[in-house]
Amino acid sequence: MTPRGRKYLLKPLVFLIAAVALEGCISPVADSAGRYTAPIGGSPVISNETPYSAALRCMAHYTATHPIRIAVGQIADYTGKSESDNSGRKITQGAALMAMSALSKAGVQLVERFDTSVAEMELKYANNKLIGADAPGGQAGPDYRQIIAGSIPGSDYYLVGGITELNFNIRSEGASADGGETATNGIKGQTGGSMYVMNVGLDLRLVDTRTLQVVDVISYQKQIIGRQVSVGVFDFLGANFFDASIGQSALEPIQLAVRSVIERAVLEMTSRLYHTEGGCSAATDPLADGTEARTPPPAHGDDHAPTPLPGGDSTPAPVPANNPTTARNEDHTHDNASRQDPYRFYGSSDPVADTGLRGSE
Repeated sequence: MTPRGRKYLLKPLVFLIAAVALEGCISPVADSAGRYTAPIGGSPVISNETPYSAALRCMAHYTATHPIRIAVGQIADYTGKSESDNSGRKITQGAALMAMSALSKAGVQLVERFDTSVAEMELKYANNKLIGADAPGGQAGPDYRQIIAGSIPGSDYYLVGGITELNFNIRSEGASADGGETATNGIKGQTGGSMYVMNVGLDLRLVDTRTLQVVDVISYQKQIIGRQVSVGVFDFLGANFFDASIGQSALEPIQLAVRSVIERAVLEMTSRLYHTEGGCSAATDPLADGTEARTPPPAHGDDHAPTPLPGGDSTPAPVPANNPTTARNEDHTHDNASRQDPYRFYGSSDPVADTGLRGSE
């Protein structure tokens, strides 16, 4: 066969091989499981951790001794930044949900104020005697749910605020180089790399529900780094040439940065309420070492410190019901300096896995 004939025969053969390869991935007829194709991937669900999650869980040791009810209000995105293709906002709209998760990790008692639509509908139905009785044990009584005054607990504080900063490309750096033989068909190559930094900022305030006095305000920001590296080569091989390149790019997750800032802020506010004085920093977690008893200081107004148990563990002692939940309207200027410590409460890795916060590098 002549070279020209082989050339025209090779093209349809390539297309045929490609079609056969794709046939193994997608079928025009659904299989017995009702799918046209099997989805790729198989990554398991993992816990959503930040470098401050371990310290938050440590705070549960304190919050159990002196329960405080906190409600989370609106924590909105005030940056106004959206994607250039109008596909949505650049920053998560679920910051309030992240704050609820952070408070839950810290063992704080939450009362729902963010979405009460279902509760309000239930109340409306119960008020119209449309919901059946739910008396335990089949006890005699009305055949509809009764509305009982005082059945909904109130909050001591509520948390509100917003994401106030999203600054792109605070600084970027890059370098590239290329070279090769001077001949037209000589081998040539190129390489390059770049890094850039952006940041997000958050402002939160903690408000006393009874007096509406703002008892704590905090403002934090976190920088986010991105990098890109590439290398390529170009060369002639006889009558053919090839151009190959390889590269890698990575950007620290923006929404993970938002979650980290929220968890740090919640930690600082909770730590101040309970006067822990940094006792739950990542290096001094009182629950992390089972060989040494480390008893945290009692909450404000509480003279009953947790009781150490054999083996180094400790359990909170009961608190009298007439004790105040926490200090109110107190001057906290003494610990402002510690709030500026960038590594306060910081844990460099995921406590659940040894492979890093969200996987190994």
